[in-house]
Amino acid sequence: MSIGANVPRAAEPARDCPLCPRLVAFREAARLRIPEGHNAPVPSFGHRDARLLIVGLAPGLQGANRTGRPFTGDYAGDLLYATLAEFGFANDRFAARVDDGLVLSDCLLTNAVRCVPPENKPVGLEIATCRTFLTATIETMPNLRAVVALGRIAHESVLRATAAPLSKNPFGHGAQHDVGGLRLFDSYHCSRYNTNTGVLTPDMFRSVFASVRAFLG
Repeated sequence: MSIGANVPRAAEPARDCPLCPRLVAFREAARLRIPEGHNAPVPSFGHRDARLLIVGLAPGLQGANRTGRPFTGDYAGDLLYATLAEFGFANDRFAARVDDGLVLSDCLLTNAVRCVPPENKPVGLEIATCRTFLTATIETMPNLRAVVALGRIAHESVLRATAAPLSKNPFGHGAQHDVGGLRLFDSYHCSRYNTNTGVLTPDMFRSVFASVRAFLG
């Protein structure tokens, strides 16, 4: 069952979601500057019946905010989707366009914050406000067993969404945590900055998904 019109409303914000005034203003300005873009909350991509959920930070202005699909249109998607294909969670059709024929397998992608934030940096209240959609997403995935958090903010959002204590589950690349009946896998975010600076290498990223694949079988 693919994500789309059949997703429960609570799991996806409306196109003109009014909950975060700063993000609303930035979104409306983007609609004027980039009228051909998506310029709205970016919906999850994949399958509700998947066993794996991947949680990123927020849409990029020229990436998901423009294309309307998570991790599509910027470098982070190049590494993420290639890695997903390598470990059997996607076909090998990613071309950074929503019409590229990319299909996910046993996997759903979403973001902790669904609207593009100024300078790619959501503030605490926006993260907390948008968590209602992450919580609903988790609750509406009946077969969910594993979550990959891309970065500390995604990690902490998953912990709060599952009512797990942050102090007992510190973020660390390659770390694993059992929370709310799920296995949480941590990774540094696959951003261009992290890969350019050596914080995250492709091999480091692949090692996380190798662990996920071993866990799910």
